[in-house]
Amino acid sequence: MTAWTDISGIRHKIADSSAEEVTASYIEKIGKSRINGFTRVSEEALNTAREIDANGHNGPLAGVPIAIKENISTKGLSTTCSSKILEGYVPPYDAHVIEKLKEAGAVILGKTNMDEFAMGTSTESSYYGPTFNPWDIERVPGGSSGGSAAVVASDEAPISLGSDTGGSVRCPAAFCGVVGLKPTYGCISRYGLISYANSLEQIGPLATNVADIAALMDVVAGYDNRDSTSINRENNYSDALEDDVKGMKIGVPEEYFGEGIDTRVEKATWDAISNFEDMGATYEKISLPYTKYALASYYIIAMSEASSNLARFDGTRYGFRANGDNWHDMASKTRAEGFGDEVKRRILLGTYALSAGYHDKYYLKALKVRTLVKKDFNKALENVDVLMGPTMPTPAFRIGEKIEDPLSLYLSDINTVPINLAGVPSISVPCGFADGMPVGLQIIGKHFDENTIIRAAYSFEQNTDHHTRRPPEVE
Repeated sequence: MTAWTDISGIRHKIADSSAEEVTASYIEKIGKSRINGFTRVSEEALNTAREIDANGHNGPLAGVPIAIKENISTKGLSTTCSSKILEGYVPPYDAHVIEKLKEAGAVILGKTNMDEFAMGTSTESSYYGPTFNPWDIERVPGGSSGGSAAVVASDEAPISLGSDTGGSVRCPAAFCGVVGLKPTYGCISRYGLISYANSLEQIGPLATNVADIAALMDVVAGYDNRDSTSINRENNYSDALEDDVKGMKIGVPEEYFGEGIDTRVEKATWDAISNFEDMGATYEKISLPYTKYALASYYIIAMSEASSNLARFDGTRYGFRANGDNWHDMASKTRAEGFGDEVKRRILLGTYALSAGYHDKYYLKALKVRTLVKKDFNKALENVDVLMGPTMPTPAFRIGEKIEDPLSLYLSDINTVPINLAGVPSISVPCGFADGMPVGLQIIGKHFDENTIIRAAYSFEQNTDHHTRRPPEVE
């Protein structure tokens, strides 16, 4: 019997026990948890682990438990997007990434909590209640993949998958002190990801260290003919795990240090950049002038696409259905009762932006701005290898602090949404702490150049210890 691969950098080794015992230990932890990171644990997890023990530990993820965000389809396991309107929906098929994970021998541990339909920055809008940050249960874990980040941070799962539409992997990674990658658009198939905003979202991995991110990417990335945006491009992400940034040129966008950034976050970010200098890299300050328009452009595009995508949820085919005298009455009541406030808000705003008389004024203009934002990144990355800045402008805020102020929540995404508009890859790694709460460094790369940002992040880890710190035990 061989030891686990170093996936998760965790303490357990299958050689000393079994996949079943390791899986059981995680299920026991989940049962005692107070962070509300999981919405459900798979009843098949232990059976899968037993089969792996019986058949030998073959495959790069053999016996490794993994947590899956609630909006990624899992055959036979409820997938609700943390929304009442999909209550009871059990997909008849696996997402492409789930197929790949099963082929690699992974154990699907369960589904993780999220902002309803991935619309949020705090995981407070979930039908199942908020997830709590393991570092301080009075604070949010970030969103929308808050559950996926929180369960990794609290060691309730060694690795997880989330999705990132405007920062939804990187934000919770930063708030929870773990590593999160938003790959290049088209790098990972979106087949089986329940859509919020098709042109922006990507599935992305979360883990406690960069090596595990690379290993997980080696499994889930790759071409899928069922996704028309999937790119046929081969890569080995683990090859990038080198402690070497000598000669690397770093661009630091001045716009990422603008109004609203917490001074402690700013200091932690500059300290991290100084670490890169000590390792042999150089930096220069640059400008991404269209960043100031990115947030408005992003939300118009995302809400417009959400308005179209969520039109399918009417109670007719699956999920929750309200009683009504006719179809129109039933569909209206189903949506009124099934969708939460934030989802309704975004549907209404998106429908308005797409309506006759306003399409050119809002949606078309937002698409033009998106092109300018993308050109900003392309131009900046011609002269440097990577861009760096804070992932989030502040540390994790308190539960309830911003949920009644949607605009304040939207503004929290100022440093992450431009990356989704441009479609480039970005990774968040822990780079310090502010009053005991983690701070994330965001490293941005060229299209399909994940290996460079993985190398930079890995080198940073090898020369610092921020990623080794874990939250206190949650009583």
